[in-house]
Amino acid sequence: MAEHMYESPKGVDLHRLLLHYQEELLTKLSAPGLFTHPTAKGDITENAWRDLISKFLPSRYQVSKAFVLDARGNTSQQIDVVVHDRHFCPLLFEQGDQRYIPAESVFAVFEVRQDLDLENVRYAAEKAKSVRSLHRTSREVVDRGQVKPPRELFEILAGVLTVRSSWSPPFGGALTDALASCGVEARIQLGCSPVHGAFEALYEGALSPRLEISEDRGAVLFFLLRLFQRLQAIGSPMAIDFREYTRPLEETPASSEERRP
Repeated sequence: MAEHMYESPKGVDLHRLLLHYQEELLTKLSAPGLFTHPTAKGDITENAWRDLISKFLPSRYQVSKAFVLDARGNTSQQIDVVVHDRHFCPLLFEQGDQRYIPAESVFAVFEVRQDLDLENVRYAAEKAKSVRSLHRTSREVVDRGQVKPPRELFEILAGVLTVRSSWSPPFGGALTDALASCGVEARIQLGCSPVHGAFEALYEGALSPRLEISEDRGAVLFFLLRLFQRLQAIGSPMAIDFREYTRPLEETPASSEERRP
């Protein structure tokens, strides 16, 4: 009997595979051309980005349009795309059509605009700053019977999502200068403009970042994968100190006196 000869599989064209995956992802949203359409504006684009990110990320994450709040009652500006914890935070407040998410459960925030330019970069940066400036609690956790100290605060990711870039080149010195001008508290790490590409800003201890840029065809998947890599590095959210959130519910001496016969 002739010996069976095993033939090893040929290499995979990873570039083609990734582009195909991106096309499938966009097609399942019934919006393959949404991000290149010149009239895609406002709520339509926001909803598309939220749906896209939500569909891509594992179920431990949730994606919302929301205000972010802290235990002291402070709130951020309204954020177009908030990536937050789904499993470990029981608090998610809704009042009418407005959603409020505790700052401790927020991983990333993104602003959705039509064009990538100086004004919109700074606008997204200010939105990010309004979230990062909030008070976040953190307490010890019990893991396998062992008490572990509270984890240190992690930097909440921030970015800007647009249809196109107004700069030429789309991700050149003008973008680097705009990002550097935002300052540390408002800095942006990720951006995507599907008509022209996507970028990740690596600050490496400096205010002026080094940019890693995608090709235009693979922009959406480049952004999603870099986002997920950043989320992996963060890991689990901080354990909320619910004692701070229940302070407004504590009985005060005045209220006790009022109830006495």
